[in-house]
Amino acid sequence: MTSSFTVDVRPAVLKEAQAIADLHVSATASAYQGLVPDEHLNTMPAPKRLGMWRDAIEYGDPQVQVALDGNKLVGFVGFDRSRDKGTKNTVGEIWSIYVAESHWDKGVGLALWDAAREALVEEGCTTVTVWIPLRNERALRFFDLAGFKRELNTAKTVPMGDIKIEEIRLKRALD
Repeated sequence: MTSSFTVDVRPAVLKEAQAIADLHVSATASAYQGLVPDEHLNTMPAPKRLGMWRDAIEYGDPQVQVALDGNKLVGFVGFDRSRDKGTKNTVGEIWSIYVAESHWDKGVGLALWDAAREALVEEGCTTVTVWIPLRNERALRFFDLAGFKRELNTAKTVPMGDIKIEEIRLKRALD
């Protein structure tokens, strides 16, 4: 099957903060449907979520790249140095990566991952990590295919709303 679909990836600009915040809400709902009760999803108030993405874009913490289908924002990735205590400054981390459900399985996630990988390499990172909920098979499969390996001794429980979910860290070399 051939597709004429192309995606452009570039650094986010401040005026896209609302579209990123909106996509974060909708993509989270799609990604976690059936894994987490709906009432525990997207518990962050909308103004706070918008402020978080505005700050990230403005200050680069994390760096944010967006994927565009024409002029429509269809995905984003946030990445920077690892937030894990005790890691070397050569370890990067994918903080978040989300794609609109309408664009799943079309290469958008891969394009975002490639952009983040290239930027982390330019910054001198030699490895990259990502934390994924153990029950999120789609995300685990994506990162497995991208060459990440599960670090089995890293499982941890994190709060999501009023419940707790199990996450595991995945890691790969940046070549």
